[in-house]
Amino acid sequence: MLAGPGPGMRPGPTNSLVDVAGLRVGHAHRVGGGYRTGTTVVLAPPDGVVAGVDVRGAAPGTRETELLDPRNLVERVHAVVLSGGSAYGLSAACGVMDGLADAGIGFPVAGGVVPIVPAAVIYDLGRGGDFRATPDAALGAAAFAAARAPAHEPPFLAPPPRRGGGTAATLAPGTAARHATAPPTASGSIGAGAGAMAGGLAGGVGTASAVLPGGVTVAALAVVNAAGSVLDPAGATLAGVRYGLPGEFGHLRRPDPAEAGAWQPDKVTSFNTTIGVVATDLTLTKAQCGKLAGVAHDGLARAIRPAHTMVDGDTVFGLAACARPAPGPDGLQDVLAAAADVFSRAVAHAMLAATGREDAPAYLDVFPSVLGRDR
Repeated sequence: MLAGPGPGMRPGPTNSLVDVAGLRVGHAHRVGGGYRTGTTVVLAPPDGVVAGVDVRGAAPGTRETELLDPRNLVERVHAVVLSGGSAYGLSAACGVMDGLADAGIGFPVAGGVVPIVPAAVIYDLGRGGDFRATPDAALGAAAFAAARAPAHEPPFLAPPPRRGGGTAATLAPGTAARHATAPPTASGSIGAGAGAMAGGLAGGVGTASAVLPGGVTVAALAVVNAAGSVLDPAGATLAGVRYGLPGEFGHLRRPDPAEAGAWQPDKVTSFNTTIGVVATDLTLTKAQCGKLAGVAHDGLARAIRPAHTMVDGDTVFGLAACARPAPGPDGLQDVLAAAADVFSRAVAHAMLAATGREDAPAYLDVFPSVLGRDR
């Protein structure tokens, strides 16, 4: 596979977003009983992180993005929510906001705090069978709790609350639609990516990181739910793997030409969206965080073709943990270049780790020769 990053760059210890100092990630999802959806929370330290955003898709579903304009008041956010459920799923952010407020974390105002929680959603309605089986505040709270849990804590299963706030389950007896969590460093059909699809294939959450020669960390988490294709048109290799770091995707082979020729997706959905977060441990301004998010969209467009369509709401948040000093112009350019590559790599990891299902096979199910297997 081709390698694109600069010399001396390596993955962080977990090759995930949590390699950025202070960031935590929590995933919660429901599958079964009409559900196939979930929520992912990126949790900042109590003092928050500087944030920007770049919305490129024509059909976005977002919350608090205007607040991230450099002209506006608030400098820091306390969490970012990525969720399934289209506009319904924005309610997951309420559960995260409540959890932060209960912990006394937020923007200080007279009488208390107001947690700042921007959010973006993907369109996955009906993919579990029930159009209105969507993430809610309770699922957001579960993802928040997962983000705050010790990293070694195992995945958790719990009965789902009743939609509408009651305590009794609305699911048919014996169904498997509990909310489940996943490790913070995981990729695959988890969290906000539980119901994701990309070009007819199963999509999901993917994450990756890079440590630059000077020690600066840049990392991304992507929820891949694209109308476009994630495949290189010349042979069906995942387009994002060409930006892998040495050894990251070296175990992959080119797909067998017969497999590539046989793949003719006929169930590409009409509404989609890829969303995500790109972050660094450097100190950046809100404007620079917006630029970081914008350059990550370059990585999105390298890994997904076409991107930013009329039926995608592609949105990326840029975060600065401010654990390192502000960079000079050359240092900032190095971070921006790494941000594009790390987002492409995150897209590839999402596709490689996705779990196939009846209406959306996994990439590795369609192209088993990539791992040297027969169909």
